Amino acid sequence: MPPLSILIWLPALCGVVGAIIPSLVRRTRAADTSVDTVATGLASPDEPGTSSGAWTTPGVLALIGSVVALGLAIGYIADFHSGGPALQHVTDIVWISTLGIHYKLGVSGLNVSLVGLTTLLFAAATLAANMRTWERPKLFYFHFMLAESAVLGAFLAQDLALFVAFFDLMLIPFYFLIGGWGKEPDRVKATIKLVIYTLVGSLLMLAAAIATGVLAAEQGGGHITFVLTSLQALPLSKGSQEWIFLFFAAAFLVKMPAFPLHGWMPDGYRAMPIEVLMVFSGVLSKVGAYGFLAIVLPLFPQAAAHFQVLMLLIALASIIYGSALAFTQTDVRLIAGYSSVAQLGFITLGIFALNPQGAQGALLQMVNHGLVVAPLFFIILLLSRRAGGSEDVREMGGIAFRAPVLASLFLIVALATLAMPGSSNFVGEFLILLGVFKAKLAIAVIAFSGVVMASVYALRLFIGAMHNRVGPKVKSRDITVRDGLVLVPLVAVILLLALYPQFALHRSERSVKTAVASAHQITNPPTTSVLASIGLPPGCHQTGKIVNCSTTFDASQK
Repeated sequence: MPPLSILIWLPALCGVVGAIIPSLVRRTRAADTSVDTVATGLASPDEPGTSSGAWTTPGVLALIGSVVALGLAIGYIADFHSGGPALQHVTDIVWISTLGIHYKLGVSGLNVSLVGLTTLLFAAATLAANMRTWERPKLFYFHFMLAESAVLGAFLAQDLALFVAFFDLMLIPFYFLIGGWGKEPDRVKATIKLVIYTLVGSLLMLAAAIATGVLAAEQGGGHITFVLTSLQALPLSKGSQEWIFLFFAAAFLVKMPAFPLHGWMPDGYRAMPIEVLMVFSGVLSKVGAYGFLAIVLPLFPQAAAHFQVLMLLIALASIIYGSALAFTQTDVRLIAGYSSVAQLGFITLGIFALNPQGAQGALLQMVNHGLVVAPLFFIILLLSRRAGGSEDVREMGGIAFRAPVLASLFLIVALATLAMPGSSNFVGEFLILLGVFKAKLAIAVIAFSGVVMASVYALRLFIGAMHNRVGPKVKSRDITVRDGLVLVPLVAVILLLALYPQFALHRSERSVKTAVASAHQITNPPTTSVLASIGLPPGCHQTGKIVNCSTTFDASQK
């Protein structure tokens, strides 16, 4: 397989080329067409304030870049060996030697499925974007592709400073995508809220990352480093871990979003173009959850154990609050948005069960939620077009029998959303609840109510949008072939993962166990006899009563 840098930067490169080529072509033809342009009154389709047709050069190049990235991601998934080294296809180059920052990338069991999810959803969203007209398409597709590169970089980064850089880079393209192409009248308000919330979280995380490197250097002979595996070998004191943990948690909970740090979500979800919202809700929210698993738990296990109950209560509040708001809303975007708050609450619940079952379920549920929410938002776009542009569920309905294909695809997505037995979402939630039952029984019992409420808002959305009386402006028609090109592959992956969830679980099992090993051992300290009988996980060593684990080890250590 080619270096991971190709996968990361290929989408951004296609966005840059798509922004440059039309300008170059226009300049070379300017002398020949200037007379005709003046005579006919034609304006350049790429000028601000005008619209260009679908399938523009920037859009086609963006689609090519996203599809090729998807192909590369599939190759990395197929080439990943669950029994091999925990970190594979490693790229490690010293970037800023004086600060100990490395340009280090790698594929692990924690990120391999999320990389595949990212490329799949961006390819589907880019295809959907090419089916409509955009003002300033060069800038739109440039920012869209830059966003994909930033998300892939965040998932694949194995250096804390590099992760923070990609994490912050994600904010820039979405700032312009919402502010420049969002829905009126609230796009400016939504952009300001998003920037304030995420920027504050990012600044806290930056301070925490710098402190981690500096404090770890004091224990490592003064040589500063931000490489994750090196930081894990230099554990911080419990007091330092605790305040650094809170800074990271604030940044990740805002990004997810989780209650009560979700204040930007309603305005943001209403303002974003659906194609942008598909990847924002499907992928960006997972970066925060991934950060807990890949960074917080391995680096700050004592703090994770100390704040376990707090994080479980935040997750529980997100589940109940998100579910309650989801079945009281009439705006279909907010129904899906608040359901995402509830689903991210389940994911947080699984992570902070601090045991392998809960963490495995959380990682699987990250993939499941992305696969479900992206087609859900695209279906919302199709339904709004059939309801005269309205996104109110009360003005939809009555088209199920005249649009059987759309209704069938929507039903599959809705049943997956409510975690119907037989779906991969059911497996994910089952593992999460199993892990929480082992950790905190009372919280698990209350969290189960979220499963019940999910069936209420998911079925309410499906029945209201597809059945009941026909809305006053509803035009009953089925999906077109090109709409099917976006929806059918996503639904097919949902069905495939429902039939064989082990595809994701096998690849992540060992990395997940290693990520939660230290925190799990603190909350459930094994006796000496147990350690002697089962042995330590590969890459782990015991210091007193604490077991420290590195996410990178050689298979020969087993």
